[in-house]
Formats: sequence, structure tokens, C-alpha cells
Amino acid sequence: MTKLIIQIPCLNEAGSLPQTLAALPRRIDGISVIEYLVIDDGSSDGTAQVARQWGVHHVVRHRRNRGLAAAFRSGIDAALAAGADIIVNTDADGQYEGADIALLVQPILLGKADIVVGDRGVADNAHFGPFKRLLQRLGSAVVQRLAGAQVNDAVSGFRAISREAARRINITTEFSYTTDMLIQAGRKRLAIATVPVRTHQTMRPSRLFKSIPGFISQTGVTIVRAYTTHNALRVFVGTGLVVALVGLIPILRFVWFWLIGQGDGHVQSLVIGGALLMLGSITAVMGILADLIATNRKLLEMNLAKLRQIEETLAGQQKEHLVDAACPQVIELPLGMRK
Repeated sequence: MTKLIIQIPCLNEAGSLPQTLAALPRRIDGISVIEYLVIDDGSSDGTAQVARQWGVHHVVRHRRNRGLAAAFRSGIDAALAAGADIIVNTDADGQYEGADIALLVQPILLGKADIVVGDRGVADNAHFGPFKRLLQRLGSAVVQRLAGAQVNDAVSGFRAISREAARRINITTEFSYTTDMLIQAGRKRLAIATVPVRTHQTMRPSRLFKSIPGFISQTGVTIVRAYTTHNALRVFVGTGLVVALVGLIPILRFVWFWLIGQGDGHVQSLVIGGALLMLGSITAVMGILADLIATNRKLLEMNLAKLRQIEETLAGQQKEHLVDAACPQVIELPLGMRK
């Protein structure tokens, strides 16, 4: 059996959630069980109650708003605990076409991908303005470069994740999980695929960010942090080498003037160059230490993946035990013992 859980992070989506749930598929070829999971991220409009009224199988509720990344993490943990083989994440605002979930899960069902991203066609999407199209394309190009994977729409939240990938991905950002996940997946050699999906016009403004500059800065910080976390040696040693090379320039300048007999008036070049060389060396050493820490992080993530697997196994055994307790065996007694 293959179990699909469709998770929907929500913040005050009581009005749009019923329409989104109604558009979700009830049957997909290759999928045995489809369940829905709503993560209520501190809503004040009764989103969790609406989800229960509409028969959502799993509801996770945060007492206060913790952000999209935290809601996504909570959903992944709940989906794994519920025995999901594939997890699909979608938005509650109706931006994505629910029927396209069948397209998202196909590469995973065929064993061709661990993560599948829904490509909204940002280059010519009629629902995006020219400036947003440009930003999306530039951002996706940067993430493609850093992740080492072909991803045309890096910030699309419409994506499918295999059970194994969900165990191995650990979202650490507080803003959005989209770029962090892809950079991690590229570093961990997970197979990433994209499929074209349809989108709808959303009437309300985004609840993830309040302005385009804010979104750019937050996403930029997330990308830099994620890449540095998983490529510490390259980042710090590369930066240290650049600083050291810059430090060589004033040193060579001092040497030139010293060779022609004018070195007395250019000692400041030697001081500045020496300071930059020292700073570059310290930065490179920090890179080595950061790489050792990253190695320890890999071991911790391996242990975390094993721990998740053990928790899922124990949860499954407990569920089987409860089913057995609720359905006791019927034992036939010999004729002489029957009343």
C-alpha cells in the first residue's frame, strides 16, 4: 500500500479552506490511501474547526503563529508519524490546481525523484507581474546554482516529498522552507524533479511577507545561511583566500617601493597587507573548523533519521495493538464446554 498525505499550512484560512479541500483529489492511480492534514499556525478565525468540520483526517494546531517554516516542519513530522509514504504540500489560498497533485507524485511513484517541485511557469505566468517574474527567475537561477539541480521555480510551495527524503530534510530557517529544502537536497544528493502545474489568481495579499524588499532580504538570508551551513569549507576558505589575495596587493606595493629605495614612506601598506593576510588565514581556519562541525551535523542528522524511523515503527506497532485490542479474537469452545 502507498499512502499519500496532502498537508496544508494555514493562517486564518477559514474562508478559503473549504474550496481548497473540495478541489483535492480523492483517488490517484498508484496511491492506495489519500489523507489530508491541516496545520493551523495560530489562526484566530477558527481554521482548525473548519478543517475538522470538513472531515480532515489530521489537524495540527500551533497556539500562536510560528511562521511558515515551523508549520511545514510540524506537518512533515505529523505526516511521517501517520505513516505517509509520500507527502504533498500545497497552499490553502487556492493558488494551485488540486488535480495536478497526480502529476507531482508520479516521478516519486516511478522511482525517478525524491522531491518534485511544481513549476508555475514563472517566465510567462499571467498571474505574475513583470517585476515578480524577473525576481522569480533570478532567485531560481541562484538556487539552481547552489543546489546543483534544475529547478525552474525554486520558491514554489507546491511540491511532493518521498518518505525517505522527508526523514533526511531538516528545515532550520524561520522564514520559508522552499529554498532551504532544495539546497539541502542538492547537498545530500537527493533526486529533484520539476513538473509544470497550473495556477489560479489569488485575490488576497500574501501572508508570508508584507513587501517585496522584505521578501528579497529574507529569502537572501535564507539562501546564504543554508548554503553556508552545508558548504562551510568552500565558503570560509574561499573568503579567506580572497581576503589574503587582497592583502598581497599592498604588500607587493611596499616591496616595489622598497626595491627602488622609497620604502620608508610606505610602511602603512605593509601593515594593512599583513593585517589582511592574517584575517584571511583566520577565516580559512574557521572554514576548517566549520567543516568539522558540519561533519558532526551529518552524523546527528543520520541519527535523527534513524530515530524518526524507530518512532514511526513504534507508532505503527502501537496502532496495530490498539486495533487488536478493539477486535478481540473469537475462540470456538468444545461442545462439552458450551452452555
